[in-house]
Amino acid sequence: MLSVKDIQSVYFIGIGGIGMSALARYFNALGKTVSGYDKTPTPLTQQLEAEGIAIHFEENLTLIPQRPDLVVYTPAVPKQHAELLYYQQQEVPVLKRSEVLGIISNSSFNICIGGTHGKTTTTTMTAHVLRHTGYGCNAFLGGISVNYQTNFWSDPRNVAVIEADEYDRSFLRLHPDIAVISSMDPDHLDIYGTEKNLQDAFIEFSQKLKPQGLLFSKYGLPRSSELKAGKHFTYSLDNTNADIYAKDIRMQDGSYSFSVKLPDIELNDVALHMGGLHNVENALVAIAIAQQLGISPEKIKEAIAAFKGVKRRFEYVVKSSRMVFVDDYAHHPEELNALINGAKALFPDRVCTVIFQPHLYSRTHDLSSGFAKALNQADKVLLLPIYPARELPMEGVESALIANQMQAGKVQLIEKAALLNHIKETILNNKDQLHLLITAGAGDIDALVLPIAKLTEDHAG
Repeated sequence: MLSVKDIQSVYFIGIGGIGMSALARYFNALGKTVSGYDKTPTPLTQQLEAEGIAIHFEENLTLIPQRPDLVVYTPAVPKQHAELLYYQQQEVPVLKRSEVLGIISNSSFNICIGGTHGKTTTTTMTAHVLRHTGYGCNAFLGGISVNYQTNFWSDPRNVAVIEADEYDRSFLRLHPDIAVISSMDPDHLDIYGTEKNLQDAFIEFSQKLKPQGLLFSKYGLPRSSELKAGKHFTYSLDNTNADIYAKDIRMQDGSYSFSVKLPDIELNDVALHMGGLHNVENALVAIAIAQQLGISPEKIKEAIAAFKGVKRRFEYVVKSSRMVFVDDYAHHPEELNALINGAKALFPDRVCTVIFQPHLYSRTHDLSSGFAKALNQADKVLLLPIYPARELPMEGVESALIANQMQAGKVQLIEKAALLNHIKETILNNKDQLHLLITAGAGDIDALVLPIAKLTEDHAG
């Protein structure tokens, strides 16, 4: 098997992806020669270039290294990509991102955090707690930590905190000592076909645990009796039948304080300065993992209080007396439900407007009724066109599929080009109301966040 020490040069096809860029930063930190391709420049690729990684943005065989020791690609890259095809025809190892993570995790103590949603925040919280307390870890994150402005960091301690991605069955390549399963709701059915097949994959993920491995799973998951681990704890926001749960939850100005019931200890007066009760639940896992690793309760509490969140995970973009603007990556009905429900609970006196960009034709087709139900919680919804990502259009599948299942008069279909003017005229010019504005989606809606924020500055006082 290829080992990290055998690799001196690495080329990434799709280097700007959140998971791919973490791997690129890993090899760069080891002093390897790292370069890559991506379709378009982004703030993340600009950061990678500033860190010394050469990147080009055209599919061009004259720009690629001829004989790298390893080529890494993401399944999001088309199979007919010229650079990918070239390397597949050469005697060069060409591996998926997940396979490389498997190689890296083969020789470390691994905390692997999976679930159809919740995994990015939980992974980032866990890695932050280990870093902030001085325990130390290598972190491979699926989002940008606000505390450290990166999705990767290294540490001399041979412990890795890894976001375990179920897409393309990637997480089955990992070698967990501690595993988390936060959810198994139907998603990626273009890969799995059925909800049962998805659940089968999570059950197989639990079986990847080392013999004395420790599993944390959300209480009440379907088929939880089939999950296998040397030691197994369940967790829940507030269900006292779980092994781990929160008590005495109090909300104030977008933050929470609560107590945590663990199997053999209780932590009181924990503070989390991040919105959404689902993030209190995510924090329970990070706290429980840290406690199992022997980190002191006081250090854990200090770390949670210092956690600033993850970019695009219940991120406060604007927070003022008149306007609260939250941006979130939510792209599954359960995520949207938690986001909207959590935001409205924190800010019950504000008019809630959600701007949602559906992600993938297949997901919209499979889960349209769930999206409609979640979005109906808002006072008003602006639906952008579907972001296709890797997919070609599907006949009859567009954002109207969601809108047609929503309450009449609540939803409006809108193009991106018309959005800013609509926000100005119908929301910001209404000075008699307190506003809660939410942008949500996993596509390119993030490019609208800064323009919306700038637009609100004159109206936010």
